[in-house]
Amino acid sequence: MSPDQPVAELLAAAARPLEDARAMPPSVYTSPGFLQREIETIFSREWLCVGRSSGLANPGDYVTCDLAGQPVVVLRDREGQIRAFSNVCLHRMSTLLEGSGNARVIVCPYHAWTYGLDGKLRGAPFMAQTTGFCKHDYALPEIRCEEWLGWIYITLDRDRPAVASELGALERMIAPYRMENYVECFRETHVWDTNWKVLAENFMESYHLPVCHADTVGGHSKLEEMECPPGLRAFNYHWITKEASLAIGNAHPSNTRLEGHWRKTTALLTLYPSHLITLTPGYFWYLSLHPKGTGQVAITFGGGLSPEFMEDPKAQNYVASLKALLDEVNLEDRGCTEKVFRGLSAGSARPGHLSYLERPIYDFMQYIAERTAGFDRSFALAAE
Repeated sequence: MSPDQPVAELLAAAARPLEDARAMPPSVYTSPGFLQREIETIFSREWLCVGRSSGLANPGDYVTCDLAGQPVVVLRDREGQIRAFSNVCLHRMSTLLEGSGNARVIVCPYHAWTYGLDGKLRGAPFMAQTTGFCKHDYALPEIRCEEWLGWIYITLDRDRPAVASELGALERMIAPYRMENYVECFRETHVWDTNWKVLAENFMESYHLPVCHADTVGGHSKLEEMECPPGLRAFNYHWITKEASLAIGNAHPSNTRLEGHWRKTTALLTLYPSHLITLTPGYFWYLSLHPKGTGQVAITFGGGLSPEFMEDPKAQNYVASLKALLDEVNLEDRGCTEKVFRGLSAGSARPGHLSYLERPIYDFMQYIAERTAGFDRSFALAAE
């Protein structure tokens, strides 16, 4: 395959009008060269979500991740601030922390060089005879880190506009939920055998719910009432009315913030490139995606409750029910998205027309084309 083939095919697909739109061509999912272009133009430059700030409640709480080849640790320091640092020791360049947890200091597992929660080197054994060494010259490089409505984002781009400036329109749209007060109750990491865009697209359309999720949430979603407005610069979204499969899917009786249809309306949000949120009146869940090759995706998965349900005496039961449901939903989605990747990898695979219920996929395709190939989607920004 020519390295230019995925770009040419994507630009042709993105230029089609919505009424005649087709899915993205297989080459943009399977080409290693195109994935490298995505790393350089998207994941090295955009804001990526690592979870909720409520998940790092105490000084020393941390999570780790890889962002475009850079190991990163995100933590709450002793002053209560959320900060992000390179997760690579400044001595022999071992990675430092793994997974998530709580640490009073950061200790390198190779030679025990020790850093404070401010990233500064605190101790380095057996370095006294190295005359050129001064521990005050060493501090872990800081990674840009911001909070928005309770979410933590990081970026490698020092010139990227602030998160809030890019998501102001979305903040106004979802203001009635007061998402900033929702509390994360669980967070996990997974790796699935599919392309990151396949999973992102699966999340951002509800067309598949009655089929893929027939045994869980499919029967509770009214596709005929679903609204799929045009996406904006940094995100797309759609609304769906649900008769809740869980009590927490609708507003808690003590919730006086939400009125009328808002009390049973779910927002499905795709914050580009790969932060995916289902926001209901009573709970939320999310995925944050990062590619691990063309055929694997690293997933941060989490969820939790609105403040009214967190204050309910049955809060832990609600959390357990939510987690059990989402584990089933994820199992169903994994099966569907891994089948899609196997199918689109076949030589005979051809993209078909999109349903009007898949409008967010059309907007996502144009976003990918803009970032990777210079596609002009300015016509789509009039509503912003």
